[in-house]
Amino acid sequence: MSPNRIHVMAAVIRRDGRTLIARRPETAHQGGLWEFPGGKLETGEERLDGLRRELLEELGISVTSARPLIDISHDYADKSVRLDVWLVDGFEGEAHGAEGQPIRWVTTAELSEYAFPAANKPIVTAASLPPYYLITPDGSDSEELIAGLELAEAVGIEMVQLRQTRLGSGEYEHLAAGLVERLGDVFIWICKGAVPPADGAGWHLTARQLRALYQAGWCKGERFAAGPPLLPGDEVWCGWLVASCHDEQELQMAAAIGVDFVTLSPVLPTQSHPGAPHLGWSRAAELIALVNVPVYLLGGLTKDDLDQAQRIGAQGIAGISGLWPDTTQ
Repeated sequence: MSPNRIHVMAAVIRRDGRTLIARRPETAHQGGLWEFPGGKLETGEERLDGLRRELLEELGISVTSARPLIDISHDYADKSVRLDVWLVDGFEGEAHGAEGQPIRWVTTAELSEYAFPAANKPIVTAASLPPYYLITPDGSDSEELIAGLELAEAVGIEMVQLRQTRLGSGEYEHLAAGLVERLGDVFIWICKGAVPPADGAGWHLTARQLRALYQAGWCKGERFAAGPPLLPGDEVWCGWLVASCHDEQELQMAAAIGVDFVTLSPVLPTQSHPGAPHLGWSRAAELIALVNVPVYLLGGLTKDDLDQAQRIGAQGIAGISGLWPDTTQ
């Protein structure tokens, strides 16, 4: 970390499905905008100790349960900051603006309605995403998928990538539409394909697609150039954008085109490729630290690996076999 970068501890504080945000004083840097509470880490202070001190001073609460969520480096025109963000899901006391600042408890959907400093954008994303990213097994018919997804919902899965590589684009779109109609708004839906989905679902890019979009100079929110491998026509697409990454170069490309989050793989040996090279936990941690977007770790992982993944800075874990429920029981 640059010696001139200010280390700030910040918290996504959860209670009863809502998140606490506070408004910055008009006279402060980025004044008048909303933020996730926290403050500057003092020299020699442990990170969690600093977070606890700041939240006691600012909100009058005593933290009892917290873990790292996302670590961001951001350069403004007048200062550079490191936002060391933790998820606080346990505290004592009644939160209030102890320094006179307005606070609000808002739903995840309401977060997008508030104006935050630019550095807070990935925090809003991380606060909106669940810890598990389920990828459906290949080759399942619609009834098998529905049975598995209903079980997945029952155990708390909230985000699903519909992966069916054996289907043509028309068949895939028909299947996706049927599943969304059947299961409604149960999940955050992420689809794959040569073009973005038109039904409001997110779009998960392969590494090849990521490279093509990067080389074309495209960034999320901009118009696509006509012709393959991009969208035909002159359109703008702004849904959830996800990319599969495997190394530092692909992570940098993903950040450059404005993805919302990435998967990083393979972390551990997998059943399908047991002898193939894998990152390991140490290298995965190094790569996570290079980007300011939420990272889901993928490859050989199960729910039992979630704590380890989050300890090294990941948003959570993604997977097929490690997350797909057993529908035979």
